[in-house]
Amino acid sequence: MFDVIILGGSYSGMAAALQLARGRRSVLVIDAGIRRNRFASASHGLLGQDGKTPDEIASNAKAQLLEYPNVTWRDGTAVLAEQDGEQFVVTADSKKTFIGKRLILALGVRDEVPAIPGLKERWGQSVFHCPYCHGYELNNAHLGVIATSAMSMHQALMIPDWGITTFFTNGVFEPDEEQRRQLAARNVSIERELISDISGRAIVTLRDGRMISLAGLFVASQVSVSSPLAQQLGCELEESPLGFIIKTDALKETSIRHVFACGDAARAAGNVTFAIADGVLAGTAAHRSLMFEGLH
Repeated sequence: MFDVIILGGSYSGMAAALQLARGRRSVLVIDAGIRRNRFASASHGLLGQDGKTPDEIASNAKAQLLEYPNVTWRDGTAVLAEQDGEQFVVTADSKKTFIGKRLILALGVRDEVPAIPGLKERWGQSVFHCPYCHGYELNNAHLGVIATSAMSMHQALMIPDWGITTFFTNGVFEPDEEQRRQLAARNVSIERELISDISGRAIVTLRDGRMISLAGLFVASQVSVSSPLAQQLGCELEESPLGFIIKTDALKETSIRHVFACGDAARAAGNVTFAIADGVLAGTAAHRSLMFEGLH
């Protein structure tokens, strides 16, 4: 039996595991190896790691984590998680089962982007969701925001700090008079013509035949938790502006006692720094729940 089983070995999962390993607890990490930022050629904004590739950052973190003898790493996917009294039973796709006293769900999310031809293929390369992660490298050039919901208004007001901005409403959203005033104050141009496709680096072709060449595009993707394990366990979800995520308290415990959640699946912010911090919080909270068990 492990003290803690962590489902997901990306940034938040490894951060949680590191705290528990240093707390001398036995930890199992089950990881499918599918990181959210796998499409990006470089990761920016992470202190001490700025500009390194996601593979390099994750590989170094994993190597350091596995220096701790109380950490076990399993490549694969957890397909079933169940509560059995005071413990949890996890079944992997290898059919092997593992038992833990605590669970940490670091499941990650899937990004859902508009079905515009050429957009998905450029995700992480010239189409982004986070200007803090990718905006600086666009060199204050002409940028675009494609509306996915009313939340895109917020994104359209942000992006001018990184370049001249065109807001493509694309039939999804129409700013009201006050919002138009705000956009004008930020020098954002509104383009209402529907988008036909995206080509080149970030060339937007409109239905009327016009082509607008951009250095990059920003899209507020909708997210969904990448695994049904939280629902299997009965964890409550909550709706965020970006989609449904796992509901947690201030210490990252879910609605199910002794099940914790962290990272993008439990925080409506897609950023590696936030994911790592979230994992640290979940890992230390799980450790303390073990540490003080039976004292109350």
